[in-house]
Amino acid sequence: MRWSGWLCVAMMGASVAAPISAPAHADPLVGAPGLGDPYYPLDGNGGYDVGHYEVTIDYDPPSHQLTGATRVDAVATQPLLMFNLDFDGPEVRMVSVNNLPAAFDRNGEHELTVTPLLPLLPGLPFTVTIDYAGQARNAEGAGWTFAPSGGAFVAGEPHSATTWYPLNDTTLDKATFTLHASVPAEWEVVSNGVRTENAVTGAKRNVTWESHQPMLGYLTTVAIDHYSYLEQRRANGTPLISAFAPNAERNRDTEQRLPEILDFEEALYGPYPFDTAGGIYVDADLEFSLETQTRPIYAPWTDLQTVVHEIAHQWWGDSVSVRQWSDICLNECFASYTADYLWPERMDGKDVDADYRETIQKYRADQKFWDIPLENPGVGNEFTAVYYRGPLFLHALRKQLGDDVFFAAVREFNAAHAYGNASMAEFRTFMQSKSPADLSGFFDAWLNRTTLPPDEYLFPGALRG
Repeated sequence: MRWSGWLCVAMMGASVAAPISAPAHADPLVGAPGLGDPYYPLDGNGGYDVGHYEVTIDYDPPSHQLTGATRVDAVATQPLLMFNLDFDGPEVRMVSVNNLPAAFDRNGEHELTVTPLLPLLPGLPFTVTIDYAGQARNAEGAGWTFAPSGGAFVAGEPHSATTWYPLNDTTLDKATFTLHASVPAEWEVVSNGVRTENAVTGAKRNVTWESHQPMLGYLTTVAIDHYSYLEQRRANGTPLISAFAPNAERNRDTEQRLPEILDFEEALYGPYPFDTAGGIYVDADLEFSLETQTRPIYAPWTDLQTVVHEIAHQWWGDSVSVRQWSDICLNECFASYTADYLWPERMDGKDVDADYRETIQKYRADQKFWDIPLENPGVGNEFTAVYYRGPLFLHALRKQLGDDVFFAAVREFNAAHAYGNASMAEFRTFMQSKSPADLSGFFDAWLNRTTLPPDEYLFPGALRG
């Protein structure tokens, strides 16, 4: 995610909030209603692991009427008399488990509690189907967002998916994803992955998008508008489909550089992890752009730097995802460093060492700049310091280790965790394994402290002098 510049600066003074304790849950026959993330303890659900989502929706833009049927293919990880899904969308009309009717109840902020007719046994696959219908709710950047054109799209981090389909909404349960969408024939539908159907029959357009690599809920999207398309291919044949809302055509020149951007970042972080790429350029009052998998959502103010940032997330955030939201630096520190330092340095010949020193000098005495830690910034502060101080941390680490070691190590770390999860603790341990020097003081000063790091950590290696 990349915020508009003014908002990022405005958030620098945010205070640190204490993590929330996870709720206790001890019933061995009931899936836990949350997985205890310190920031969002009721996100996700226990007792099962999802393999695939098959989401079918019919959406009418003028009325915002949404009719959906979501099939969840999962495997039970414990005996289950009852389990939960996360859902904050329209009224649920029917739930079935293994094609048998199931009882259900909606409770809490986003819980859909399901009681199957027959118990589920550990290690065995099962299927849940949920039918629902009602008006989509305009969440303005935290789910459905309505555009001035009459179109709509879904975007938001850390939450957005629950507004349009039921899921296990946790960083710890990735799954493949298929969307079947029907809209009036004059509208277009864009989503993640590869488009395998786009056909008009009578008054309806039916579109299917398939994501073959696993993904998290907030990285899924559906976007409906009068889109025009830019279709490109990388030299290796990877198809690139980008979409532009009626008033977003001005971004077409930037998006034409997508093959170049992918080549640049692939050289840094290893092979592009997905089988397609692109972008969705919306026309709405959106304060952020978001790394929705394979096809980021771009706000109207998007520039080249934003595209470089969101494409870096395809490696850092999408393929390799955080274990908990306190690990957010893995996502945002790398995306910001790529866009703010590596691209200007390698593509534009900029002296980023000089930029680094100037930034340190500018904020050396500004306590607000340092008062949110990069590791475990606190609930509500995830999207603050990681943008403006994260690039400084990674540049200092690069100078501490040297270019050869740093770039080889981050590439190896990313490959080792591809399509899975990683934590800041794992990153620290891995980078330490590549250095003969003890990095504990360096990491503590940069990641855990809320004061200016000592000069020995501010100016390591080539930054000295």
